[in-house]
Amino acid sequence: MERQEILQWLREESNAALETLWSRADETRRCAVGDEVYLRGLIEFSNFCINNCAYCGLRVDNRTNRRYRMPEEEILDAAQKAASLGYGTIVLQSGNDPYNTDAWVAELVRKIKRTANIAVTLSLGEQAFETLALWREAGADRYLLRFETSDVRLFRRIHPSNCGEGHIRITLLQWLAELGYEIGGGMMVGLPGQSYESLAADLEICAQLDLDMIGIGPYIAHRETPLGRQAANYVLPPDQQVPNTETMACKALALARLMRPDANIPATTALATADKANGLAHGLTRGANIVMPNVTPIHYRRHYVIYPDRYSEVMDPDSHYRYVVDALSALGRPIGKGPGASPALARKGNGFKAADGGPGGDV
Repeated sequence: MERQEILQWLREESNAALETLWSRADETRRCAVGDEVYLRGLIEFSNFCINNCAYCGLRVDNRTNRRYRMPEEEILDAAQKAASLGYGTIVLQSGNDPYNTDAWVAELVRKIKRTANIAVTLSLGEQAFETLALWREAGADRYLLRFETSDVRLFRRIHPSNCGEGHIRITLLQWLAELGYEIGGGMMVGLPGQSYESLAADLEICAQLDLDMIGIGPYIAHRETPLGRQAANYVLPPDQQVPNTETMACKALALARLMRPDANIPATTALATADKANGLAHGLTRGANIVMPNVTPIHYRRHYVIYPDRYSEVMDPDSHYRYVVDALSALGRPIGKGPGASPALARKGNGFKAADGGPGGDV
């Protein structure tokens, strides 16, 4: 898809025209990955973070958030809960917490693999090449690292970093592919300072990286962050600034499906939070084939506040499962069995590659 066509769709306001986009994306999804919706059990096991990203409620300078670390036994119990509910994958997610040592995470992955027949996805932020290699060798199957924006200047403005002049997360996604992970990236839509040209470039990056998973959600402000308190210092003129609406996020999701037909694309929690009545259904009828129900114990989950008022915040794991099952039943979409690997793997011939000789170095 040419840049001009991407921009035309991103700026499209006609409901009739957008119905054409939704229909094209849904049909492409059906032909490329089928009607099954695969469920990933999300375990948010620590909300400690040493980073100070301008948009994230987990940032180290947010003193209002009650911090927690789930004990290992509770993490293993949550993984077993996900398996008992029939989820083929768990997603281990955390802030950038120094407590999560390389060896501890590797052993945690091994224990999960020994006790549950389930794929393991890690979402643990920016890591060294050797660390990622160790976790891959321990049995981790996938890694999620949203690059948030491909605009390097905007990225550095919202994401303080001392990692050189390039975009470190895009580099890391390339390393993850070398190591044989299924790789997931993606972006926020409507980030203050994000132009239409920038969002179009984000979609092109998703296609160029040949991502196995693409996560797209609207930016939701957190009042205890610089971006939430001082948005006026970041936003562009109205004709340039991408709005952080559910509809705009759906445009990006649908275009991602058209540009990467065989990727796994979730109907994200942010999308469902932006429109609690229709966000999940809209995502699933506009290109998505993945949902990530939360299996974190509810007394922890309310403190994992990347952004506030998540739609799943008050649901325990069983309630969230039933909510998703009912939503899928209403749409006539069956639940997929097993881990739901990206169909792109067969096309790419992806597999684990030895880490020796890799770039190395801390990032």
